[in-house]
Amino acid sequence: MTHQEPVEFRERINDLELCWFEWGQAKAGQESILLVHATGFHARCWDQTISHLPDRHVIAVDMRGHGRSEDLSPFNWQVFGDDVTSFIEHLNLYNLVGAGHSMGGHSVLQAAINESARFSRLVLVDPVIMAPEAYEEVKSSHHSWLDGNGEHPVARRKNFFADPAAMYLNFHGRGSFALWQDKVLDDYCRYGLLPVEDGTGYRLACPPAIEASIYMGSSGYNIVDRIGELEMPVKVLRAKARGEDQIEMDFSLSPTWEKLATHFKNGKDIHLPQLSHFIPMQDPELVATHILRHAFV
Repeated sequence: MTHQEPVEFRERINDLELCWFEWGQAKAGQESILLVHATGFHARCWDQTISHLPDRHVIAVDMRGHGRSEDLSPFNWQVFGDDVTSFIEHLNLYNLVGAGHSMGGHSVLQAAINESARFSRLVLVDPVIMAPEAYEEVKSSHHSWLDGNGEHPVARRKNFFADPAAMYLNFHGRGSFALWQDKVLDDYCRYGLLPVEDGTGYRLACPPAIEASIYMGSSGYNIVDRIGELEMPVKVLRAKARGEDQIEMDFSLSPTWEKLATHFKNGKDIHLPQLSHFIPMQDPELVATHILRHAFV
């Protein structure tokens, strides 16, 4: 597929500057597609998925603390949902297919609950939506990963790179990144850095401390009790599950409640055990196919 360059926008929405990218234009009688990324990523991580959505109107937003949007706290999960809600209200978007990966799935679901008339259907890609009992725990599983100083390992991520090529070489073939398509990793690096102020080189567009704080709050906002309100079709794409007793940090396994889809009035569970949590990075064409298909297949 040919790669179409998007138009970049920045406006003040919900009291912060949000950046988003837009491909194509809205067409009468055709759904627009809203894409919301995962923790630590950015809007342009969807580029390869969008390459399989030709001639469609697509909007991908940089969430607060990510990409080219403002690093303005708080970075909690309810606020992320409020941001997406305010965003679609500000742009007065209707007839939306809302697709979100991981944290983005939680956020777009919040927006759909808040503004259900604006959405036609949802595609939740391995969303961080856990079983109800997980939200009753005082501490999330991420607390077990803290070191002796109470620091999350993500906060110690390498933050500075000479350029995107150096970042690409740093991650290529390593850990979960070894599962990614090369073009997706290139997009992640190419658009995931910002120039260092008063210096040379680049820093991560999502600072490691912010990323770590988002993970720490991942069990802080339970929306499971509200999902039964939605009438629209909802697909849940679910990767290989974590083991019940697994405590080690492994971001490649699914955080999604296995029974999630059954709690929607019109939900469909699509289990993809051959894929990791990074479904859009491993198989962007598959994600695009599910976004385009109305039927539950």
